[in-house]
Amino acid sequence: MLKTVKGHYRQGAFELYEKPQIEECDILVTFIENGELIDLKSRGITKEEAQDLRYRLRTFEDDWNAPGMEIYDKV
Repeated sequence: MLKTVKGHYRQGAFELYEKPQIEECDILVTFIENGELIDLKSRGITKEEAQDLRYRLRTFEDDWNAPGMEIYDKV
């Protein structure tokens, strides 16, 4: 059985956003860089709208990537 759990990787450590109900098992880790695998259609947004949004929010990128800001990923 496969179970997917979203999380975050930073400086060699993994943080899972939910605790899987599994005692012990092997795992596979897939790194998603730059949001390449985000399903835009399921979020009700087109590729063009996502590009426009990213362009308009680009000035916030340094703040979002600043140390300590990952706490807001859980909100």
